[in-house]
Amino acid sequence: MRMSEFVLCISNEGNPASLIVGKVYRRLPDPEAESHNLLRIVDEDRSEPEGYLYPASMFVPIELPERAKRALMASAS
Repeated sequence: MRMSEFVLCISNEGNPASLIVGKVYRRLPDPEAESHNLLRIVDEDRSEPEGYLYPASMFVPIELPERAKRALMASAS
């Protein structure tokens, strides 16, 4: 099963400055991290374009309409 390109944050425990509960984040592909139940996320810091690793349990995958995906991608630039 292919993981969604976007995820919804459901917990920011230990990372309140980096993640906002209820916010949609972009997930970057990282098969090795995912094999360890981690996700590579472009978080609030945005200083690291390669994203940061967070436990997968802090997010749920979501599917967005194309228009919403385009808007999120544009705001990430």
